[in-house]
Amino acid sequence: MNAIGREWETSADDVVNARESVYRQRGWWPDRSLIDRYDDVVRARPNDLALVDDRGARFTHQTLWSTAEQLADSFLAHGVSAGDVVLIVLPNWADWHIAHLAVRQLGAIPANIPIRTDAPMMAYAINLVSARCLVGAANFGGFETGDVLRESAGSAEHRIDILLIDHEGAQTWFDNAKSEAATGPDVPDLDHLMFTSSTTGMPKAVMHSSNSLASFNITIAERFDLSADTPIFMASPLGHSVGAIHGSLLAFALGAPLVLQEKWIPVAALHLIEEYGCDFTAAATPFLKDLLDADWSGDRPKLAAMRSFLCGGAQVPPTLLEHAEQQFPNTFVTVLWGMTEGGVTTCVPRSCAREKRLETAGRPTSGLEMKVIDDNGVDQPPLTEGELLVRGPNMFMGYMGQDDLNAELIDADGFFDTGDRAVVDADGYLRITGRSKDLIIRGGVNISPVPIEDTIAAHPDIKTVAVVGLPDPRLGERICAVLGPSSRRFEKEDLVAFVAEKGLDKKHWPEAVYHINEMPTTPAGKIRKNDVREWLRSQLESEGTAS
Repeated sequence: MNAIGREWETSADDVVNARESVYRQRGWWPDRSLIDRYDDVVRARPNDLALVDDRGARFTHQTLWSTAEQLADSFLAHGVSAGDVVLIVLPNWADWHIAHLAVRQLGAIPANIPIRTDAPMMAYAINLVSARCLVGAANFGGFETGDVLRESAGSAEHRIDILLIDHEGAQTWFDNAKSEAATGPDVPDLDHLMFTSSTTGMPKAVMHSSNSLASFNITIAERFDLSADTPIFMASPLGHSVGAIHGSLLAFALGAPLVLQEKWIPVAALHLIEEYGCDFTAAATPFLKDLLDADWSGDRPKLAAMRSFLCGGAQVPPTLLEHAEQQFPNTFVTVLWGMTEGGVTTCVPRSCAREKRLETAGRPTSGLEMKVIDDNGVDQPPLTEGELLVRGPNMFMGYMGQDDLNAELIDADGFFDTGDRAVVDADGYLRITGRSKDLIIRGGVNISPVPIEDTIAAHPDIKTVAVVGLPDPRLGERICAVLGPSSRRFEKEDLVAFVAEKGLDKKHWPEAVYHINEMPTTPAGKIRKNDVREWLRSQLESEGTAS
C-alpha cells in the first residue's frame, strides 16, 4: 500500500470517511462549488481576459459573467430551475462556455455529450438523466444538430425545452409540448454529468461531484504550474471529457483565459496559441501529429508559448514524442492517460527521465492510487501485467441508472476497474498494454463496435462479423470489419454503401475490410475478439503494414 493508503490503514470503522478526510487535508477536496470559486475571480479580476474563440468572440470575466446571467434568466423564463439537468450539445464556440456558466449560476446540473451524437443515442441519454433542457447548435459542419435534438426530445415523456443557437449567436426556443415535469436526479452532491461510450452501444452517464472535478483541476494545475496567468488552448471538443475537464472546468477553476478553436486547422491553431500566449492544452494523438506536420513560418519555434501539451486518448507512438522534442523545444509533451470516470497519469516536468516519458504514460497525479490484479483479483507486484484498478480524489460517483455496472466495476474498497491491462513499475510509472473492453479509440474518440456489427450483420450474405481497431499511425486506430466465411467477397466500398443505406452514422463506417477463413468463437458461439485481433496483426505483418 502506498503512503496515502497508510494514512487510513488503521481506520477500520470508517475507511471511506478516513480516506475523504485525507483528500480534504491535502487540499484536493475544497468543499466549495465551482461557481463560488469563479465568482471570486470575477470580483478580483473583472477586466481580465476570460474567453475567446476563433469566430471573433471575446469576453472579460465580468462580461462573461453578465452574458451568462442573461442566459440563466432565459432558462428560468422557460421553467428550467435549480436541480434540473441541462444537456449542452454545442461545438467549441464561446456559447458552450457561456451555457456551462449559466447552468451553474442557476444551480442546475450541466451535462456534456459529443455534438455528433445520433438521434437514438441522444434520446437514450435524455431519458436516462431526465434532461429538462437541451442547448444545442442549430447545425454544425453539415450535421443538422437541431433536427437531431428535436427528434430526440420527442421521445421524452416529460417536458423538455430546446434552445438552439446558430453560428451567429441567434437563439431560438422550442419545447416538446409534454406536460409531465422532469423528475431530475436525486443524487446528493451531484455536480456534473458526462456521457461516455459503452460496450453496449449506448452512452453511460458518469456522475461527478464538485470535489471530484475540483481534484481533477487542482492536481493538474499543481503538476503543470497552472494559474490565472496561464491561458488554456482547447481544440478538443468540449462535449468530450478532455475538453470539458481540461478546458471549460479548468478555466473556471483557475480564472485563466480559455482560447477555443471551433474547426481543427493546425496552422490556425499555431497562430492562436502564439497570439494569446497559450500555456497549456490537452488533446488526442492526431492533434499532435497534425501540428508536427503543419508548415510554420513564425519567428519563434512552433508552440513557443506553450509549456505543456498533454497527449492522450489513443496510443502515442514514441516517434511522435521524439519529433515533438525537435520541433517544440519549449514545450513539455507528455502522454495523458485518464478516463471520464477519473484518474490521471502523466509524466512530471523537470523530474521525468526521457525514457519514461517516451515509453510510459507517466505517474499518477496527487492522491491517485493504482493497483494491478490478476484474473483471480490478487494484487500483482511491479512489472507484472494485469487488470488496472484505480482509486483517488478525482474518481466519479458512479454511473447514473446503471447500479449493476457500478457493483461490477467498483469494489468494496472503492477501486474502479478501468478495463485496461497494464504494467506499473517500481517507480510508479504506468504502461498500458491493452484494453479488456472492445471499444475502438479512433483519434481519441471511443467508438463502440456494437452498432457497426449489428448493421453489417443485417446483410443477407454476411454470417459473422467482428469489428476491431486497425492500428493507425495518426489516429491510433481505424474501424476494421473482419468478416467470416460468406458467399461472396466484400470490398470496403461494398460495406460502406450498405451501412450508409441502413442509416449508420458516417463516423461508424468501416475503413478497412478483411476476410478470415474461420471466425474464432467460444463453445457458446461468442466471437473471440482477442483472437481476431491477433489474426489481424499477423495479416498486417505478412503484408508489411504492421505498425
